[in-house]
Amino acid sequence: MPALLDGLRILVLEDEFLIAMDVEQLCRDHGASDVTIAREIGEVDGQALSSRFDAAVVDLMLGGVSTLDFAARLRSEAVPFVFASGYSDSDEVNVSFPDVRLVTKPYSGDDLIEAVAIACGRAKAA
Repeated sequence: MPALLDGLRILVLEDEFLIAMDVEQLCRDHGASDVTIAREIGEVDGQALSSRFDAAVVDLMLGGVSTLDFAARLRSEAVPFVFASGYSDSDEVNVSFPDVRLVTKPYSGDDLIEAVAIACGRAKAA
């Protein structure tokens, strides 16, 4: 049985170094072929996202700055993504991104990987 993220190129947009490294390892353990960590939006801004990434894990806030505009860009480029955040006030997320899962920190690795796999159409929601 292939890994849930087999062959995927994943962007991890996370400003907390240890969390980013943990998410990278989780993705690799579940078959991702490439994982890129960006600690601020400027690191990937101006790039064609859909040609570089198959999916993304996006923290809602990076250094106190909202990532919702970047998430809208991911959606416009048809890059599936999930939010992974310690911010549990998800009203704005639910309104702007009703179809995107918010995995709240602290989360289990299985929950995060399942959410990414569902977003990419590789697993079905329970």
